[in-house]
Amino acid sequence: MELNTKIKLYLQANSKVYSDEKNNYVLQDDGSGAYIKSWSVSGLAKPSDEQLETYNSAAQTEENNNVIRSTRRNAYGDIGDQLDEIFKNIDDWKARIQSIKDANPKE
Repeated sequence: MELNTKIKLYLQANSKVYSDEKNNYVLQDDGSGAYIKSWSVSGLAKPSDEQLETYNSAAQTEENNNVIRSTRRNAYGDIGDQLDEIFKNIDDWKARIQSIKDANPKE
């Protein structure tokens, strides 16, 4: 699993906002695995490897659910097409969306 996912969960657990565009840390991988090169999150100490390890299970679930979300998004199709489908027959649209969700359950 990705170190970035564990850091995201660590930040959220400590009431810090995670933003892909504005991370206050830098990751590096010199070939033996990613690690935190620099950390400047105001009011929160850099997590130890042991602290991040406690997020392994939650991070794996988050990454698995991200794959499911992507699969669902692709299967749902274009929002304009969905709106047209809703306009024509909302019950058919609901059934199609539910079948996509049933076929791709989150953890």
